[in-house]
Amino acid sequence: MTRFTTLIALVVATPAMAAEGKPFFSLANTDFVVTIAFLLFIGVLFYFKVPSLLGGLLDKRAAGIQAELDEARALREEAQSLLASFERKQLEVQEQADRIVAKAKESAAEAAEAAKADLALSIERRVQAAEDQISSAEASAVRQVRDEAIRIAVGAAGEVVARDMQDAQAASLIDDAIDTVKAKLH
Repeated sequence: MTRFTTLIALVVATPAMAAEGKPFFSLANTDFVVTIAFLLFIGVLFYFKVPSLLGGLLDKRAAGIQAELDEARALREEAQSLLASFERKQLEVQEQADRIVAKAKESAAEAAEAAKADLALSIERRVQAAEDQISSAEASAVRQVRDEAIRIAVGAAGEVVARDMQDAQAASLIDDAIDTVKAKLH
């Protein structure tokens, strides 16, 4: 069935058609009066071109919605380009940060090596200073031992000479010592 026949079947199958005693096309039938009023209302709407006005309003609304969609699409594209730009900048910054960290690690390694070298040099100098102190202490100890040995030997020799020597020998030794000192001083 087509739409037109369906519409006629609906109009014919109204309760008014089923009502007994009143014909459908009578002004006494309220359904017929309502149908006539509805058709007149629809006619007035078409006469004053309300459907075209509604269509124009709907077209304006559709154009507004399309403009908003276009603007949203443009904003989305701009946001995507900004996002891509920020991602590129982030990658550049990350690469720069990685380079800085690598340089810092390299500098730290170089500083550690320099510190190790300085520490080794400092330790070597301290060892040398300690060895010099030990050598000086050994020389001082040897000198003290020698001086003490000389003092003891001189004392022992003085006792032996004093005990065994006679006056003539003592005078002769003193004269020889004076001559040796004179010869060494001049």
